Amino acid sequence: MGSGSHRLETGGRIDRARRIAFTLEGRRLQGFGGDTLASALLAEGVRLLGRSFKYHRPRGLMAAGVEEPNALLTLGAGGARTPNVPATTVELREGIVACRQNGWPSVGLDLMAGLTACAAPLLGAGFYYKTFMGPRRGSWMFYEPYIRRAAGLGQGTHAPDADRYETRHAFTDVLVVGAGPAGLAAARAAAQAGARVLLVEQDFALGGSLLGARTDSVLEPWRGALEAELSAMPNVSIGTRTVALGVYDGNTLALLERNDHAQPDASRGVARESLITLRARAIVYATGATERPLVFADNDRPGIMLSSAVRAYLNRYAVAAGRRAVLATNNDSAYATALDLAAAGVPVAVLDERARPGAAAALRGPGIEVRAGARVVRALGGRALKGVEFEAGGKTERLDADILGVSGGWSPVVHLTSHTGRKPVYHAALDSFVPGGYAPGHYGAGALTGSLTLSAALAEGHDAGRAAAAHAGYSPTGGRAPVPPAADEPVGFEPSAPLAPARRGKAFVDFQNDVTTDDIALAHEEGYVSVEHLKRYTTLGMGTDQGKTSNVNAALRMAALRGVELPAAGTTTYRPPYTPVSIGALAGRHTGTRFRPTRRSPLHEWHVANGAVTIEAGPWLRPWYYRWAGDSAASAYVEEMRLVRAGVGISDVSTLGKIDVQGPDAAEFLNRVYVNGFAKLPIGKARYGVMLNDDATVLDDGTTARFGETRYFMTTTTAQAAEVMSWLEFLLQTAWTDLRVQVVSVTDRWAGMSVAGPRARAALELAFPDLDVSDTALPHMGVREVEVEGVSLRLLRLSFSGELAYELYVPADRGIALWERMLDRAGPLGLKPYGLEALASLRIEKGHIAGLELDHRNTLDDLGLGKMASGAKSYVGRELRERPDLRAAERWSLVGLECLEPHARLRGGAILFARGEAIAGHGRGYITSVMWSTVLEKYIALGLYQGGLKHVGEEIVCAYPLKGETVRARVVQPVFVDPAGERLHV
Repeated sequence: MGSGSHRLETGGRIDRARRIAFTLEGRRLQGFGGDTLASALLAEGVRLLGRSFKYHRPRGLMAAGVEEPNALLTLGAGGARTPNVPATTVELREGIVACRQNGWPSVGLDLMAGLTACAAPLLGAGFYYKTFMGPRRGSWMFYEPYIRRAAGLGQGTHAPDADRYETRHAFTDVLVVGAGPAGLAAARAAAQAGARVLLVEQDFALGGSLLGARTDSVLEPWRGALEAELSAMPNVSIGTRTVALGVYDGNTLALLERNDHAQPDASRGVARESLITLRARAIVYATGATERPLVFADNDRPGIMLSSAVRAYLNRYAVAAGRRAVLATNNDSAYATALDLAAAGVPVAVLDERARPGAAAALRGPGIEVRAGARVVRALGGRALKGVEFEAGGKTERLDADILGVSGGWSPVVHLTSHTGRKPVYHAALDSFVPGGYAPGHYGAGALTGSLTLSAALAEGHDAGRAAAAHAGYSPTGGRAPVPPAADEPVGFEPSAPLAPARRGKAFVDFQNDVTTDDIALAHEEGYVSVEHLKRYTTLGMGTDQGKTSNVNAALRMAALRGVELPAAGTTTYRPPYTPVSIGALAGRHTGTRFRPTRRSPLHEWHVANGAVTIEAGPWLRPWYYRWAGDSAASAYVEEMRLVRAGVGISDVSTLGKIDVQGPDAAEFLNRVYVNGFAKLPIGKARYGVMLNDDATVLDDGTTARFGETRYFMTTTTAQAAEVMSWLEFLLQTAWTDLRVQVVSVTDRWAGMSVAGPRARAALELAFPDLDVSDTALPHMGVREVEVEGVSLRLLRLSFSGELAYELYVPADRGIALWERMLDRAGPLGLKPYGLEALASLRIEKGHIAGLELDHRNTLDDLGLGKMASGAKSYVGRELRERPDLRAAERWSLVGLECLEPHARLRGGAILFARGEAIAGHGRGYITSVMWSTVLEKYIALGLYQGGLKHVGEEIVCAYPLKGETVRARVVQPVFVDPAGERLHV
């Protein structure tokens, strides 16, 4: 090692010919190909990698894989900024920009550490439930911003993410999760049987625990040969950098494939991450085991790491984590680390808690000191480890060290096997948990099952691969498990003594969430006996690492406090995802306008080419207003309304739901669906109808026209079209299976337009001189179906605006032709298009309800439609409509509102209060729809108000808390224009 560097001059699996530059908070550093960000930082001597969540204590590396709880960094800038990324999972690539987290003003000089140290007695488990609830009601809202600033991890961004994400589906016969020894053997055996095999590994290299062995050992060429054999098999696919996030029913898994290492170019369609939905016939879990830390005072100092991580950095990345090492252990696995450290020239002291160390202790070599019956009680140092205190033979002693490797045993990675609801079971030899069984076609092998030797893992993997191939329909014949070239390393294990509170300092169980043994004891004292309750009360295991290093130690502590064995304490419920997944990966390309298909009317291209400004209305892109009327919606819709009220305008209504209802029993079907009668609707007539949900709230309103003996044409509101269609199909398939009726959505089949205004008839006569549209031939609510120049035309005389109006429907591909014909031939009358804002405002003046009132909470009577309901027939919702609560006199119901303040405006969503009433709470109702009336020249609105129209003439107050506004208004009838309906019959 050079001065200041922890990189060994030889060894490792890194590519020393490929130097890679990166920055940490502006400091330029470098590593090599094959490094992780963690190993490169450690090689450069960077130990302080962040501050802890709650106490702002200095934290450094603990692990070398996805279980890392401490070294969470923020990567990238702008829209590519990603917080809380474990440095151990980031493959080093050119130009990485990294920042440490949770320090103010910096991680190196964090003033919050001093503040939280002073406040530590107040910050125990559940402190926010108890400390910040007073002295008065609402105090939490005052304290919360300060608490959130004091505690936390990284900060995300609201900037758009320029990276590309994908989702896709995949299939395989046998999926093997994990490419350690057991996984490699399983994939090989299944492939030899002829099965299509997919081997997925979250690391960027294959080998699992074998990657932690020395590169000059006999295991390395053997591992390389096994990898080469698999790579050469045509029926084997290998997915490195791919993590199995979750397991679901039907042998379905979610896989996340990362491509960060290639620095993907989104402009060329290359995805940064891909979420894969995989379906496999059989699954082999070879997910391995995670080493557990030991618990003692100040066990979170930078420089304290898992023993296996110390070995991995040494042998895989050629980085010596320190210059003088202590290893604290209760099992044999730490001795392999000791031997490798000593071979690299790092002196090692092994503190073995066992009075009689296992067979591995006999492997000690030069530079290794072993102390039996020695237990670490405290780590020494501040921002970096300086030494340890330990007890041996009844005495407390000290050792100087800048690295402490800890090994408290091994916890099988049972997360995926638990996702289908199978609880793990206790394994006494490990003092931990293993899978509690498998679903059909699922198999486990290796350290996951408690088999910690290489030969056992290979044998189990081979058998599991053969069994999986057989389950997938193949017939394994012959073949033997791979044979390791060296004897197994001993793995003797002795459970640690129960975790006890630290004598001085804090003993951490969950490093990411700052949960200590004292917190667990407090939870126990306050009655939390379930591990699930402990988790939620202390936040243990709720971080990005999901408690991978802490869950078993926490269960051990809880079991000791309760005086029960570990199996009685149980485990938490493991749920997907196994590791954090970005929102981008979950969404794929389904963002912005790609979140759902954008629907466009058949007339859309004409609108865009002729000055329409469009707006999203649900899934539709509709003309909001036209530039002929103004440069903003606020001014344009007023001009468009004046056009319709005084002359004639044309609007696109193609987005209305359109449903063909046909069959011998169609009339009876409609009679049951609508609250008003439809059984006797004559041919050539349309009728307005309202349908209810089965809970008696209004589902939708619309018109249905009868074009033949058994043919009806139903229109629905744009917003409810899909729901109405689904509802009709449901009724026919479940409730009324005897009715001979077919319903088909024809929304996209027809282009629709409304011609409205006093000159509407004259406009039609100019457009169709041979068509009789007189009041006699086509009265109000009359319908006709004709052919014009070989094109089918449906003509309905009905109005949404309150003016004389007609709706015209033609096949979608002839929509623009009809639209242009109307504008060309009726142009001399001043016919112009009007948009959605004017269309909606016209209906408010007329008092027509629409989507804002149809929110599935209101009844017929609430909306002033109670008189429509027939008393002579049954219909959906009739019985429940009679519930007393739905007929109560003080229910809110539809009213009109006129603004009483000339220079003020009403706002949608404003809360309504009686005059003189205190402005607090939910009030007596709210405004649903609001507009500026061109007829009354004031703001008017529709709203729902308790007691409804019995308050006509009363002054009320409309409060809008978001802007601190209160405006006076008068309750009036909801029909503001032409209440007698005279304009419909001109």
